[in-house]
Parts: sequence; C-alpha cells; structure tokens
Amino acid sequence: MGGHGLHTGVYVDVANIAMNGGFGMRFDVLRQFAAHDGAEVVRLNAYVVFDQERANRDSQYNLGTNNFYSTLRDYGYKVITKYVKRYKDDEGNVFSKANTDLEMAVDVLLQSEKLDKIILCTGDGDFIQVVRALQNKGCSVELVAFENISRDLRKEVDVFVSGYIVPNLLPVKNSPKPWGEPGSRVRGYCYEFKPDRNYGFLRYLNSLEGNLWITDTRHPRSPYQSVFFHEANLESALDTSRLPSRDIIFEFELALSKKEELEARHIQVVCTL
Repeated sequence: MGGHGLHTGVYVDVANIAMNGGFGMRFDVLRQFAAHDGAEVVRLNAYVVFDQERANRDSQYNLGTNNFYSTLRDYGYKVITKYVKRYKDDEGNVFSKANTDLEMAVDVLLQSEKLDKIILCTGDGDFIQVVRALQNKGCSVELVAFENISRDLRKEVDVFVSGYIVPNLLPVKNSPKPWGEPGSRVRGYCYEFKPDRNYGFLRYLNSLEGNLWITDTRHPRSPYQSVFFHEANLESALDTSRLPSRDIIFEFELALSKKEELEARHIQVVCTL
C-alpha cells in the first residue's frame, strides 16, 4: 500500500517510550517520519503522566514538565494528561498509579474512523487487540519503539521500525557529523554475516522519505544504505553465532576505507530487542 495522501494518526505513550530507551526522543522528527511516502498527518496525540503532588513541592519539575508539554504543542501534538493518583494499602504503604493505556486505546479506536494509517509509539503488549481491531477496520498499523517491546505486538502490526534506526529520532551522542555522512555515527542492524570470512554487512536508514519495504539497497528508491564491516570491529563480548539478526541494534561509525568506500568501525551494541 502506498502512503500518498493517506490520513495518518500518531499516538505516543510518552512515559512508556521514555522509560524504555526513548528518553530524549525528538517529537518533531517523529512527525516528519510519520509523513513518509507522502502521508498526510492529521492527528498527533501525546499521552503524558503528570504528578501534581510532586509539582506542588518541586518547582523545577513543574516548570520543566510544563515546558516540555508546550514544546509538544508547538510541534502540533495534542497533550492528553493523566494525573498520578496515590493509594494506601491495608498496611499503610503508599503506592502511585498512572496509566494512559485506556485513554490511548479508546482515542485511537474512535479516531480511526477518519484515518487510513496509525503509528503507535509504545512497546506495551496490551495494544495487541487494539491493533487487530484497527486492521479489521481497514487501517494499516505501524509501530515505533525502542526497548522492552512486546514480541507479539511486533508480530501483529503491519510494520515495525526500531526508533533507534530512524535518523535523528534519538540523537546519537558525540557524533561529529550529521547522520549518514562519512565520519558520523548511525544505528542499524546486521543483515548478512560470513563467519568463515570474518566479515558482514550492516543496514541503516538514510532517509525519512519512505519506501520502507525496499530493503534492497541496490534499488535506487531504497531509503536504506548498507555498509561493510570486519568482525574485528565488533565488541569482543558479542556472540557472532547470533548474526545476522534484526533483533540486535548496533551503533557504529561510518568511516572511509583506503578505497574511499564506506565501512563500519567502532561497532557497539545499543540494545537487543
């Protein structure tokens, strides 16, 4: 299915993303990514948790959190707030509760009536039934998340993209060059490894324009690039018998070889899905 003109909605469980690898995610880049393949982004919802009791006693938390919400609104997101509630059990222990799953599920199901594509940003397996309901209504569902992602949820959606490999969605620390340029650090996964020859190839996204299904980097419209690596540039603790694997996300430097060709160096494991 092409994306041109598809009405698209983005639904972000902000706390889930922040606590599972995505702290510091750029919501402006997420909006740009959501428009891939010419899609029309018509709904942006960010579900947040706010601790009023803490805000009353911590001015820095209050100011910083509300500034963050204002930034989300600047990017066009509707901010849906769930307030932390505290409860006391029979033994006098106080515990807090704040979960935005229900609000997010209800909104996405109701609003899907006027949408063609849904992008969910969460790793919570509780959304599996929601995904099925959306697909039964004719919506395609994409999932963007970083870590601790339900494997069943990944299998249920139409497209899963690790947030780590979306260019600039989660900025790479201490990268001297912009993503994709020689000398920069990017993230991707190993799609081919030859243990008998001690080398392989990594694949990374180099564009937000779309055609995510064209993973063959030889295709002129593929948004992906591939890069050679030598086993010596992998972390010594990595079990190479697990390669190739899309479940291991790497961060690596794009370096120029003596032949002026790109190769991956200083390869580090970011996470295992």
